[in-house]
Amino acid sequence: MKKKSATKRKTATEAFESASNNKDKLVLRLYIAGTTPRSTRAVMNIKEICEKNLTKHYDLEVIDIYQQPGMAKDRQIIAAPTLVKELPRPLRKFIGDMSNTDKILVGLSVKLKEQS
Repeated sequence: MKKKSATKRKTATEAFESASNNKDKLVLRLYIAGTTPRSTRAVMNIKEICEKNLTKHYDLEVIDIYQQPGMAKDRQIIAAPTLVKELPRPLRKFIGDMSNTDKILVGLSVKLKEQS
């Protein structure tokens, strides 16, 4: 008899919990509103920021609030696009098209704020 492989897609909760065990990994959720130009820019910008600055030390989930309105309500998302840094704590939220790379990196605690 052949054994079936135990491969199964992780649910969002399982992914969140496994990432919480890895202190070096950022858990990010980007809430967008459909395929508007602003939402599309936000997705492209945050993916570029993550790929250039975080390498493989992040989990990014893109959530369309038109398709999953309950998730936006549960997280009290009042504007889109909104990026939420879930882990590591503290929780942080960024609103807009994610075009200000330095502001995002400082907010994610990836880059130190420059001294004046």
